[in-house]
Amino acid sequence: MAIDRQKTETVHWHAVFTASRAEKKVRDRLEELGVECFLPVQTVLRQWTYRKSRVVVPVIAGLVFVRVGRQEQVKVLQTKGVVAFLRLKGEAGAAVIPDKQMEDFRFLLDFSEEAVEMTNENIKAGDLVRVVKGSLRGMEGELIRHKGVTKVLVRIDMLGCAMVNIPASFVEKLNK
Repeated sequence: MAIDRQKTETVHWHAVFTASRAEKKVRDRLEELGVECFLPVQTVLRQWTYRKSRVVVPVIAGLVFVRVGRQEQVKVLQTKGVVAFLRLKGEAGAAVIPDKQMEDFRFLLDFSEEAVEMTNENIKAGDLVRVVKGSLRGMEGELIRHKGVTKVLVRIDMLGCAMVNIPASFVEKLNK
């Protein structure tokens, strides 16, 4: 039973909050409805008392991204496990995540050779850079020093930032 999308309706990326530890089930239910969605996951090494294991975990706990129009938002909210759309303070309606920010975020996740770290720290804006070497070549973001390490930061305005370690020699400064 796919959701019919009117040809004139514009669709945007939004973030939806999920019930605790229900991100994968929510993604599966939304996909069954025909909703375009994205759950950023990564494999991490977890250690329990007597063993270590690699597990696939969401990069951002409790959040799934959906690309829908206004009419589809109701059906998304009616999906079991979906709690609410992310909203900006003082604004009505679901917050829109620009396509470019989602593209950069997905690119970072797809081509990063190490775990991506999410942070919502108040990071001061640094130089805008483009990666010119390595598997992340072409990605644009901010060059920052975080805990003494050079990193490239991709900012998703409503959610915070995704950071990855990268040698400073792999980037070039962009003119503002």
